[in-house]
Amino acid sequence: MGLFQPTKSISTTELKEKLKNPIQLIDVRTPMEYRGGHIKQAINIPLQRIVSFKGKQSEPVYVICQSGMRSKQASKELKKMGYDVMNVRGGMNQWFEPTVGGK
Repeated sequence: MGLFQPTKSISTTELKEKLKNPIQLIDVRTPMEYRGGHIKQAINIPLQRIVSFKGKQSEPVYVICQSGMRSKQASKELKKMGYDVMNVRGGMNQWFEPTVGGK
């Protein structure tokens, strides 16, 4: 195994398929961005608090932000913590499905 493992990623189209079942989906945007519209199943854990995430290590974790940059950083941190992580490429900028507002 190499030292630099690329972060695994999926497209928003692939994410839409995954959401047909319960998954661990983290939205790492700010609480204000999250309240402005997010994927219903997503839980909000802002990037600077990502190390506080306590999910199931036996299941993959999907990470989304606005464009894909913050989620990539969060993915690296979660990977270090032992999670099987998938970064959502393009983030909410590429999500054309319905969103919900509020907390």
